[in-house]
Amino acid sequence: MAGLENVLAEELTSMGAENVEVLNRAVSFEGDKALMYRANYCCRTALRILKPVMTFVARNELMLYNNVFKIKWHEIFNINETFAIDAVTSGSYFTHSQYAALKVKDAIADEFRQHFGARPSVDVENPDLRINVHIENEKVTLSFDSSGESLHKRGYRKAVDKAPMSEVLAAGLIKLTGWKCDCNFVDCMCGSGTIPIEAAMLALGIPAGFFRKKWGFMTWHDFDEELWQRVVMDAGAEMEEFDYEILASDHSAKAVEIAKANIENAHLHHDIKLSKQDMFTMVPPEGGGIMIINPPYGERLEEKDLINLYKGIGDALKKNFKGFEAWIISSNKDVIKLIGLKPSKKIDIYNGPLECKFEKFEIFEGSYKDKKIKENSL
Repeated sequence: MAGLENVLAEELTSMGAENVEVLNRAVSFEGDKALMYRANYCCRTALRILKPVMTFVARNELMLYNNVFKIKWHEIFNINETFAIDAVTSGSYFTHSQYAALKVKDAIADEFRQHFGARPSVDVENPDLRINVHIENEKVTLSFDSSGESLHKRGYRKAVDKAPMSEVLAAGLIKLTGWKCDCNFVDCMCGSGTIPIEAAMLALGIPAGFFRKKWGFMTWHDFDEELWQRVVMDAGAEMEEFDYEILASDHSAKAVEIAKANIENAHLHHDIKLSKQDMFTMVPPEGGGIMIINPPYGERLEEKDLINLYKGIGDALKKNFKGFEAWIISSNKDVIKLIGLKPSKKIDIYNGPLECKFEKFEIFEGSYKDKKIKENSL
């Protein structure tokens, strides 16, 4: 996901990945089968784990077809199994990803016909083998998608409020704050509850894929059930207790009901304190902590209401949240200035197609100038 590449690289490195390299909206790495399983089960900021199987040069559809046809597909999966193609193209040689996917599908089907006189079926929803085709100019990379469904589909979210945040983005934002799970965590505009759920899973060491039942690699012919169970057990051994509070709230009764259902689905109702209230009346826990909020960007609010909302956020932070680091994500660069506090950090990030700023505000007694003078005198 754009803006989270370095966070993902750090996650993979901590798992033992080698030759980790940050790319454009992707991270490449090397590792064994156990690492592939662990990355799928534990990575919080990955959308898919792809296993490259072939790279070649193609400048036209015939070169693409011929190179794909050379692969012994009938040895990789069976004729009674299904497959699907996902293609991403850039450059001048292949300008239509769907057409490139069609040529790859034809080559695979024809390779089977050559051996059996019949071909396997395509199942775009739930294939036994999902094949990823990435074409950049003349470079073609064929990969097997070991994840199946996107890894943002954790399995705990049964309902959503309007404009829900991706689980992967929520986890990435938490990672970007540098939170070490050593203080309180607050989200007082929690919507569907995704951010506090991801915070609780991180704090308790619950793997990102804990609630999922299926991954793409499970239908591969080399799937190692014993190794997979060992990976799951090792990850479970890393779960731990959390000694601070995680608070979630929203002014909307509907949002709170949705968040409650999702929190209960994640079995985190004893770990997240959920309430119906807005941040303007919230009394935060003592001792400070980290706050992340995702306020409306303006798509559904009148301009006057949006201005008042962001001014109110700034007032509430200064009045009620001393000792907190408040992080706010917004695509509306004009109204975020109305918070009236000087951000100590700004990070570019995407929320879906929206280019956003993720800004950090340190809430302390007195003025920012006084704080700096105090720091410099130490």
